[in-house]
Amino acid sequence: MPGRVEGKVAFITGAARGQGRSHAVRLAEEGADIIAVDVCKQLDGVTFAMSTPEDLDETVEQVQKLGRRIHAVQADVRDLQALSTAVADGVERFGRLDIVCANAGLGSDGSRMHEMDEKTWRDMIDVNLTGVWLTAKVSIPHIIAGGRGGSIVLTSSVGGLRGHANIGHYIAAKHGVVGLMRTLAWELGEHNIRVNSVHPTQVNTPMVMHDRTYRMFRPDLEHPTIDDFAAVSQGMHLLPTPWVEPRDISNAILYLASDEGRYVTGSTQTIDAGAMLK
Repeated sequence: MPGRVEGKVAFITGAARGQGRSHAVRLAEEGADIIAVDVCKQLDGVTFAMSTPEDLDETVEQVQKLGRRIHAVQADVRDLQALSTAVADGVERFGRLDIVCANAGLGSDGSRMHEMDEKTWRDMIDVNLTGVWLTAKVSIPHIIAGGRGGSIVLTSSVGGLRGHANIGHYIAAKHGVVGLMRTLAWELGEHNIRVNSVHPTQVNTPMVMHDRTYRMFRPDLEHPTIDDFAAVSQGMHLLPTPWVEPRDISNAILYLASDEGRYVTGSTQTIDAGAMLK
């Protein structure tokens, strides 16, 4: 049987590892070719290890093993020209663009809003909000030109639907993604382009699973472990899990990108193990 996105082309940012790689593989499993970008370097001020060129190579290999094509480029989502070129080259190679997953984002150390330095604020907003807008900006003309409609999925967070202390820059950016999504849904509906956002709770990825996250969730401990983090994270959920897996988010994106979600637009899709009810 044909896949649920057979013959379509998906543009995915932050595709070298974590959720982005998972989205690329899941969509490829269901028949899509992939345009993938990732910054693949350590950004100034980011305290956890970021993706590498080797990570992006691994994504390429996994997609190709599924018999699908992939155009992979190292690019920063804050760089309009780099994003535009990556998408244009991918569309020239594959002939179309149908799906956009604006997934790339940062986590960072936090502080109270009145104590946060300006660089920390600006870096977060530039990547997690402006980078999402730029991803949509360079993609939309290609989807419209195809005349077949399409699906744009913006990655937000449960932090895009509720507040939390000490990470106000992240909360503000992820709330902004929701406003962007709703505006794009209004603007693009006439072209049969659906726009939605996904809102995960903690996800088992390198951006989350590191010592600084453990300390943020357990400031009462000098050297918290993953088990210490898990205990607090579990307490945020109704379902018996401390976090979800990248594929759980990918499955939601597949639904939104496929014909199964053909009349879903302007929605905030939570994959949160019940966190929003706590």
